Amino acid sequence: MMIMPERALLERYGISEADLAPASAEAKAAVDLMRPSVSYWKDAVRRFRRNKLAMFMLCLLLTIILLAIFGPVFSPYSYRDQLRDAVREGPSLAHPLGTDRMGRDIFVRVMFGTRISLLVGFVTMILVGIIGITYGGVSAYIGGWGDNIMMRIVDLLMSIPTILIIIILSVATHDLFSAMLSNKALLGITSMGSGLLSIFIVLALFNWLGMARAVRGALLMNRSQEYVLASEAMGARPRWVIVKHLLPNSIGVIIINATGIVPGAIMTESFLSFIGLGVAAPVPSLGSLANDALNGVVSYPMNMVYPALLISLIILCFNVLGDALRDALDPRLRK
Repeated sequence: MMIMPERALLERYGISEADLAPASAEAKAAVDLMRPSVSYWKDAVRRFRRNKLAMFMLCLLLTIILLAIFGPVFSPYSYRDQLRDAVREGPSLAHPLGTDRMGRDIFVRVMFGTRISLLVGFVTMILVGIIGITYGGVSAYIGGWGDNIMMRIVDLLMSIPTILIIIILSVATHDLFSAMLSNKALLGITSMGSGLLSIFIVLALFNWLGMARAVRGALLMNRSQEYVLASEAMGARPRWVIVKHLLPNSIGVIIINATGIVPGAIMTESFLSFIGLGVAAPVPSLGSLANDALNGVVSYPMNMVYPALLISLIILCFNVLGDALRDALDPRLRK
């Protein structure tokens, strides 16, 4: 087969030598350049920062967290102090939100209650992450009958009426920890209260199911990728494949599900504390503060508004942040 000369080939396709000359600086400046190449996480952060509502909710949530941490520290009162000469006082410089029926500073108690509720949410998120990621990762990797059995166990647990079991276990574990903590030398954490410890365990036992299913689905999607097959072909152990390949490439799903666990845990803790099964007195939480305000809700309605408003704001912030993280971490949702 005869190869055409270069000049004849250019003339055949209507290409001149001027078309092959390097572009000038003016020509380069006139061309619209494509979006610069960035990493996955930089692109996700940039898209998250463009969401003005999510940034506002993030600032609001950080403000609430800072107030909950440092608000009681800079106050001259503690959540236990009872001022007999300042019962049912209105807002003032000394008491920004007033005092309750026992002369306790409402601002300090609300901030400390917010601290407890946020602690419940974040500790539950960590425990659920450990259990759910481990269970879902093992189930996705072993596959076959083992995967089917493990997922049927999850389906069985998800069919149980959760709130009823949570109430029953909360009562049982509350009594158990009360007996254990009666000996102050046993654990040395009596200041936290037995109700708080029981809530940690109960919420962790029943909130890992959704995380396990989400992690399993993400890992199964990455299980058949070439880099996983190459790692297995080189003799990598299952634990190495899960920790070094599957989990890092499923981190987006894990983060999105983790942000949904916190508001659910806070809402459940507030409900249990409201009905008297949560954090034990005198340690306040937002739910127990709302319960205390029931006695004078007609005469002093703001005592109910403060904890209810904070619960609503915290849950709203986490829900908006979860939606924003989903949009930012999923490249398919890029506009």
